[in-house]
Amino acid sequence: MPYTIRPMIKEDIDQVNEIDHEAFPSQWPPANYRQELQNKIAHYLVACDDTKTIDAPTATAPRKFSFLSWLLPQHKRRLSPEIPHQYIVGFSGIWMMAGEAHVTNLAVRRSYQGKGLGELLLIATIDLSSELKASFMTLEVRASNLVAQSLYSKYGFVQMGIRRGYYLDNHEDAIIMSTDTLNSPSFKEHIRQLREDLKKKLA
Repeated sequence: MPYTIRPMIKEDIDQVNEIDHEAFPSQWPPANYRQELQNKIAHYLVACDDTKTIDAPTATAPRKFSFLSWLLPQHKRRLSPEIPHQYIVGFSGIWMMAGEAHVTNLAVRRSYQGKGLGELLLIATIDLSSELKASFMTLEVRASNLVAQSLYSKYGFVQMGIRRGYYLDNHEDAIIMSTDTLNSPSFKEHIRQLREDLKKKLA
């Protein structure tokens, strides 16, 4: 199935809010993505299913990358043709702070889970962090969310600590995870191999 990954624009907000509410129904207060798009330290990506469209037009022509381009090294990527009325199936975001890329969100529609889109978005987010000159990446994940912890561990995130009672809805603990230096040879080789594996899986 062909997918596109590109930066989020304001016309995407309604769909992103749908996915956010589905993935994080108890999160309070809910994220304000309109405000996030004006936040200079925030950077968001969306994943789109190029086989589906929506009724509302995309007013702004975004910079887009083909599905496979995020699996290629940066210098081999090519811009793909504009595809209007895109159906968004997932999104991710980071905050850039003093050389750290902090992952704020990564979510995929339930009907699209299990297809490798979470990994595709995570690779795109790692690539984006590297392009923004981040030294490393961090995130918090619910202690009960073992699926997400497994995905992050696969991509080089390791547990660094615990934030007790971090989540306001149920006072659940958050696991703090962080990567090695993004430019370290071992990390880059690890991501390169995972990129190749995912490319074969999604071919």
